Amino acid sequence: MASGLLALLDDISALVKVSAASLDDVPSQVAKTTGKVSGIVIDDTAVTPKYVVGLDPSRELSIIYQIAKKSLINKVVILSPAALLLGFFAPWAITPILMLGGAYLCYEGYEKVHSMFSKPHHTPEAKSEAIKVITPEELEKERVKGAVRTDIILSAEIIAIAYSQVADKPLVTQIAVLFSVAIFITAAVYGFVALLVKADDLGLHMAKENNSTQIQSIGRGIVTFMPKFFKILGYVGTAAMLWVGFEIITHGISFLHHPLLEVEHALAGTPFLAWLAVALLCGIGGLILGFFLDKLVILVRKLIESFKGKPA
Repeated sequence: MASGLLALLDDISALVKVSAASLDDVPSQVAKTTGKVSGIVIDDTAVTPKYVVGLDPSRELSIIYQIAKKSLINKVVILSPAALLLGFFAPWAITPILMLGGAYLCYEGYEKVHSMFSKPHHTPEAKSEAIKVITPEELEKERVKGAVRTDIILSAEIIAIAYSQVADKPLVTQIAVLFSVAIFITAAVYGFVALLVKADDLGLHMAKENNSTQIQSIGRGIVTFMPKFFKILGYVGTAAMLWVGFEIITHGISFLHHPLLEVEHALAGTPFLAWLAVALLCGIGGLILGFFLDKLVILVRKLIESFKGKPA
């Protein structure tokens, strides 16, 4: 009896040691994963402010909190368990899912680039939508829903990439890394977005007459600079979408991935230049892929419309 109890305690002790060793690896895995998803994080940060700008300033932080809360719930309650289950029952599906997500990012990135250079054209439907009147509360709900829809795609990519980094690790490490990445990235993205959105309020406060001339000047500079910064951030987010989306796809297609590795190795002596070259090539590749996907989507829509138009 005593020997059986001692053996059981030994087994528990060994299990605790293994779990502790696994958990020791979590911070480095979280740091590694965060680096891998940096492009998606930049895009998420760049996209979110547009859902808040133009609404009641007193509601900005509340709206960001709502989006952040739903983003965290999606990552922790839905996406992380889904990734773990998928990794256990169908690990072969991880790469294709990542590639589909990458293709979506390329498509969205191309759409943004296209909208930057194309003239808006107004259809009768667009005009009727433009005069549609909704309450501020309804507009806020629509903005939050739109932000969450965009976020869930980006969050799915983040969790999928995070899982791919720890797929060969013990289950305890997988769970700890996925949840840590979900919490850390959500807090970082939406905390930074909150700072950006309220920066103009800080600038206005600093520009008040009761402050010193120097502080007033800094405040006015912040107010003037923030719209330009948001515009630059939008460009950076679009570039990140194309770069990250295509890079994700290349990991599943060897004849695309190997040339990128060769470029990286050729410029190994200058790491920044190597990164810049790979990012540039992936950005161009993402733009080209996005163009073809856009044409494919247009073709499919036309086929569906023509099919619906046929008499039964």
